[in-house]
Amino acid sequence: MEKLLRVAEFFDQFTDRLGRGVSWLTTTLVLVVCFDVLTRYLFNTTSSGLVELEWHIFAVLFLLGAGYTLKNDRHVRVDVFYSLMKPKTKAWINFSGIVLALIPFSLLVIYSSLPFISHSYSLSETSSDPGGLPFRWLIKSMIPLGFAALIIQAVSEAIHQLAIIMGIGEKESHHDH
Repeated sequence: MEKLLRVAEFFDQFTDRLGRGVSWLTTTLVLVVCFDVLTRYLFNTTSSGLVELEWHIFAVLFLLGAGYTLKNDRHVRVDVFYSLMKPKTKAWINFSGIVLALIPFSLLVIYSSLPFISHSYSLSETSSDPGGLPFRWLIKSMIPLGFAALIIQAVSEAIHQLAIIMGIGEKESHHDH
């Protein structure tokens, strides 16, 4: 179990680095939106490319930040009953959800997105809007990358939860601080 916990720590560090890096896209997104709003109201103009850039940045932020959100226990959950449970019961729920739902769903998304990206790449797909962004396959490629990063963190979370279940190492979820 000790080796698995070291693997989990390595995955946690990867997720932290990725999350901190991706968080800078929030600032970039705010700047792009502000520029778009200013040009729209001051010069009565905007561009399809700028609007698409906004949703591309948001998509990358959302997809590549999902693992970081999971690691820091900031995902959506109904805590009405969960908050009253003992750490070991929470660990069983978390472990089961990760192994039976999160990882299989993420693998399914990765698998099903690959032909979607390949088709986009083979067509040299670009935006259908005049002045829109080229390389549509590039933003579509963020789907499997984001879900792969999410799987990496999900494996780490599963290891941490298993340690709690086994009574080894962590006595409470590493999120319950």
